[in-house]
Amino acid sequence: MYISELVLVNYRNFKKSKFIFDKDINTIIGENGTGKTNLFRAIRLLLDDEMLFRAYKMGVDDFNHEVDDWRGHWIIINLTFREISHDESIQSIFIHEAGVLEDAVSEATYNLIFRPGLSKRIELSKLISGDKDGLAKLRGSITIDDYEVVFTGKSHGDFYDENIYKKVVGDFDKVEFPRTIDSHTVGWIIPKQISLSKDISFTFIKALRDVVSDFNGNKKNPLVELLELKSETLTDSDYSEIINSVVSLNSNIEMLPDVKDVSGGIHSTLREAVGEAFSPTVLSIKSKLPEKPAELLKSLTLSISEGSINFEGKITDMSLGGANLLFLILKILKYKYLINKGKVANFILIEEPEAHLHTHIQKALFANLDFENTQIIYSTHSTQISESSKVSKVNIISKKEGEHCVDVCQPSHGLNSKDITKLERYLDAKRSNLLFAKKIILVEGDAEEIIIPVMFKRYFGVSLDELGVSLVNVGSTGFQNIANIFDEKRLRRRCAIITDMDKSFYKKIHKKDLKTIKSKKRKALRSEKIGKERAELLDKYCDSNDFVKPFYSKYTFEVDFIIYDNQEYIIDSLSEIYSHKKKIKDVTSDLRSLDHEIFGDRVLGVAKYAGKGWLALALSEKINHEV
Repeated sequence: MYISELVLVNYRNFKKSKFIFDKDINTIIGENGTGKTNLFRAIRLLLDDEMLFRAYKMGVDDFNHEVDDWRGHWIIINLTFREISHDESIQSIFIHEAGVLEDAVSEATYNLIFRPGLSKRIELSKLISGDKDGLAKLRGSITIDDYEVVFTGKSHGDFYDENIYKKVVGDFDKVEFPRTIDSHTVGWIIPKQISLSKDISFTFIKALRDVVSDFNGNKKNPLVELLELKSETLTDSDYSEIINSVVSLNSNIEMLPDVKDVSGGIHSTLREAVGEAFSPTVLSIKSKLPEKPAELLKSLTLSISEGSINFEGKITDMSLGGANLLFLILKILKYKYLINKGKVANFILIEEPEAHLHTHIQKALFANLDFENTQIIYSTHSTQISESSKVSKVNIISKKEGEHCVDVCQPSHGLNSKDITKLERYLDAKRSNLLFAKKIILVEGDAEEIIIPVMFKRYFGVSLDELGVSLVNVGSTGFQNIANIFDEKRLRRRCAIITDMDKSFYKKIHKKDLKTIKSKKRKALRSEKIGKERAELLDKYCDSNDFVKPFYSKYTFEVDFIIYDNQEYIIDSLSEIYSHKKKIKDVTSDLRSLDHEIFGDRVLGVAKYAGKGWLALALSEKINHEV
């Protein structure tokens, strides 16, 4: 059994959002403040035994802030499961209103609904259509105490559909509210004593920031959790010999001469100071090494070293990265113990695991994080981890500008398997940062990747990063392979494509031209033809997509750079490229020429000799705000 969909309506920063999940490993990507923690909390309210009591304590702060007035509205957390176990306890969650099991279901929903109680819903249903004054008055009387939490199963309504929401909850604009609850749409109420969380193994691993404090306590200590879980198989007889030894050791410590002397000294000094009447009747020093099995386990601690084999320290001696990695591993081990307890479904939620972890550890860890019959959902900011993620199993959360809610999308939605494969090949750690950006620029080479961000910063005084813009080097002119991701159905973000038209700047071929010059001109004409065809295809591709737009350099980057009167920056860099003064003088003369053929041929010669990327690096140190 696995979660195939999650719909959140009016919950915290999710006004109306849908997540789509696969049965094994799923990735959640989103910038800070987009609600990744709220997403995990929503799932935990339904599936995590430790959070179940919080589900019944929902309040005003749980409503989305974009809801003009929360009073009368519902919060809906809707999980859809597939491949449901035939286990009777699981099937009983998804019963019809008569409480009789139907034929075993393989797909069904499980919902947490926070709504006005029956009396307020009846009052809303009695309002006359269009009576906005009556609605305002009634809503003014509603308090959070009028709300109730119910769990329902086997609902058939698509809560992501605005029309279904209006059918179930009511139309606040038209002032039309349903007189009865359609159980087929909303689902049938599940009694409190029945909980899906009892029949599944569920592990939540919080964001790994500074977990040393958890190791120091007993309540959240992952080592204690692990030992307690494992010790459930031990009997009292397994502990009897140890407990007898502890009792004997406590007695021996208490009988030490120095201990008895101090105990007697305290008692006698008290009698001398305040007299017999005010002194304790009995006073002794007791050794309190734990004699109960549960307390004995809590006294255990890890001894560890990240360096020398001759030193064993405490958790507090570890680096943050080491402690966080250890915390994560203990949680994973706890999960491994849980899946052996006959649960019908297994879930792991991991929140931002990359904190303090070296990039190689991130990649290795998540390349190997795969358990049989287990659904894993994790959130991340890391391009190293997202590189290991399949784009077909990614949900991206982004903020809606000027609103207190977010947009959720699936970047591979609607693409065929061939296009998805191309995307996954392209999205390595370097390129996958486009999944985290607010806007994207795609370029075709190293020179553009290096110099455009510097030009932008020098000219505008603000960096692309400050604007949330990622510049991605596609490494070719196959822009469509990546641009497919930007679409109304997928990643709804603006993408600019910058590429060359490769128009020839050479004059026509003449009989007098040298053989090498003729070869250059023919090659340039072939490039011009290819550039024109590429632009036509790119224009056609982008014409029906409002999220992608191409921008063309007429010739090539270096040639156009000079056309816009930037040749002096290249001239300033020549001493770093050539060692002979005469060569520098000749190149300088050609770069200052007004003839396109002369300066164009020369600048491409410089780029070829130095390397386009190296020339861009040299230029990035020379350009200023006048570029």
